[in-house]
Amino acid sequence: MYKVVDLFAGAGGLSLGFMQTQKFDIKVAFENNPCMQETYRLNHPKVDVKEDVCKANYDEIKRNYGEIDVVIGGPPCQGFSNANRQKNHAISQNNMLVKQYIQAIVQLKPKAFVMENVSMLKSEVHRFYLDRKDQNIVEKYKIPKKITELQLLDETFVFEDALDIVKDKSKIEMYLWPEEHYLLLNVIYKVCKNSEKLIKALGKHKSKLLKIADEYIVKKSNHFIDDVSGKAFGTIRKYYNNEISADMIVGDIEQSIMIQRMLGKAKEVFDNDLVVEQYTDNGGIAVNIYSYAVYDYLESILQSQDYGYVLNSKVLCAADYGAPQKRMRFIIVGVKKSISKKIALPNGSFDEDQYRTVRDAIEDLEMFKPVYSPAEDEGIERPALSNMKKLGHQLRDTNVLRNHIVTKTTDTAMERFKVLKQGQNFHCLDDSLKTNTYTDVKRTQNTIYLRLNYDEPSGTVVNVRKSMWIHPTLDRAVSVREAARLQTFPDSFVFCGTKDKQYQQVGNAVPPIMAKAIAEKIANVLDKSLKKNGAT
Repeated sequence: MYKVVDLFAGAGGLSLGFMQTQKFDIKVAFENNPCMQETYRLNHPKVDVKEDVCKANYDEIKRNYGEIDVVIGGPPCQGFSNANRQKNHAISQNNMLVKQYIQAIVQLKPKAFVMENVSMLKSEVHRFYLDRKDQNIVEKYKIPKKITELQLLDETFVFEDALDIVKDKSKIEMYLWPEEHYLLLNVIYKVCKNSEKLIKALGKHKSKLLKIADEYIVKKSNHFIDDVSGKAFGTIRKYYNNEISADMIVGDIEQSIMIQRMLGKAKEVFDNDLVVEQYTDNGGIAVNIYSYAVYDYLESILQSQDYGYVLNSKVLCAADYGAPQKRMRFIIVGVKKSISKKIALPNGSFDEDQYRTVRDAIEDLEMFKPVYSPAEDEGIERPALSNMKKLGHQLRDTNVLRNHIVTKTTDTAMERFKVLKQGQNFHCLDDSLKTNTYTDVKRTQNTIYLRLNYDEPSGTVVNVRKSMWIHPTLDRAVSVREAARLQTFPDSFVFCGTKDKQYQQVGNAVPPIMAKAIAEKIANVLDKSLKKNGAT
């Protein structure tokens, strides 16, 4: 049995696939989310589950468990080029977790590793900004870098000394609102295009907004930023005093929101000690900083003579490996060059015309009435069936059905459910059924209010509660267990936590059936090396 450490383990889908081969023994798993920890521990009771991977003591792991053969895991990595454009943060701290993953490889020196991530990881979107502490590493391993422009403020909102302010940390901090104040006003700004949501948000946050408004309205200053802030909160107060209507708010708060976003991003440049090439004010305020691709960073370090891995990477479709969903994930595998000169990812055994379908996975659950909360989930006893689809039979490995939990359907949602046919989504609804739901109806994703098609694979399973996925033939939401089946979790694998946490765990997971195929490929490579060296 090869000893494994699972980083960013989630609920344990990747671990499960490796364990199903009976070739791997998961010794340690790191997962910071309490609900996911609970699920992982319940389903992998022999594994030492630890919390924050950033505090990992790899020397201690080696002392307790000996040499680790394989490291697996899926560190979160959010692209920065547009993902954070509408937020007050330029840098996703999740990206730093990729470096933690690499640090684990460097310190544990496993024979092989598997890293799972979003399908666009190898694209230009996923880059690190260069900070001073990484300068030597980037130079040592000759990691390609380029100048990237980070837009701080659009030209429409530029004011006289904006460029001077973003260059000066003390001035940035002088004018930057507390984070909770920004977030509160930003809630209002984000729903300004939807009058019903705007009025609702203003009502919900009235006491908090009024409490902080005076702080900005009465503030005496000769600076433009303070004037804009005072005007924004003054407008909010005017609304509550019934002096203006809700639709007059956006014009007076937009500039203050944009300036605060500028200040927040400019502060991050200092806080993260980023290497700045120059600040510019040509058509808006921007800063030119150096960046390098996440994949180049990983590849350059791990393939170097210092660490000696050979790598391969590919975007895999879960349906090719027997999952009833077209989930695309980027997989990187590496093996020590001393073990093998090359490493490949497994080929799928299912052609497109053989893909398993939603029906294959969940049809047998149609007869069971779901519950609405984890408190009601005491398990449903069910008889064995003889006429099940092969996949359903494979996943139905217990006679007790758990996690067959759904969200309650509102009257509005039920109206939509009843008119949508299999394969249709929110955009297929009549305009009269689209009102009072989303801020911008036209930009609603195609996965929202999707009624699954029984005779096709599903799309990527995410948090299907938030996406309002609908059962193919029943007018109800897809249950946690049905989503888990689409991910190829067997029924004996039980999810813990609140209903939403359970849906989220399922959506975040690696399909175990695909993980198993990858694990078998790694095992074959390691087995060959053992035989070659005469080990038994």
